[in-house]
Amino acid sequence: MPSRCFLSAKIHGAVITGGNVEYRGSLAVDPELLRAAGILPFERIDVYNLDNGERFTTYAIPGGPGEICLNGAAAHKGRPGQRVIVAAYAWLAAEEWAAFRPRTVLVDRENRAVEVLEGRIEGP
Repeated sequence: MPSRCFLSAKIHGAVITGGNVEYRGSLAVDPELLRAAGILPFERIDVYNLDNGERFTTYAIPGGPGEICLNGAAAHKGRPGQRVIVAAYAWLAAEEWAAFRPRTVLVDRENRAVEVLEGRIEGP
């Protein structure tokens, strides 16, 4: 069976703290949130703006405490105070599904992790 793409990590409801159109690209994320979700620096991510519906793909970089900063062209996709979902995905072979645990980090309005949920893939 060919591999399939699954959610591997999600930061849900993070609040945009800033934007810098002159930066060369990426999303700056509080390092504690990256760690809690299992997202590595320079890993490809998708960002979904809960308030305006914008969606884009970029990569994560460590930011400051509480930071969710849209950089480069992504700075046009949201503004401070809006909420986003940050998601990373992984390609898995069928034999990897049972052991894989996607993580969802729920955050408060100050971008602090309040709960970490682990999912489970149940194959056919």
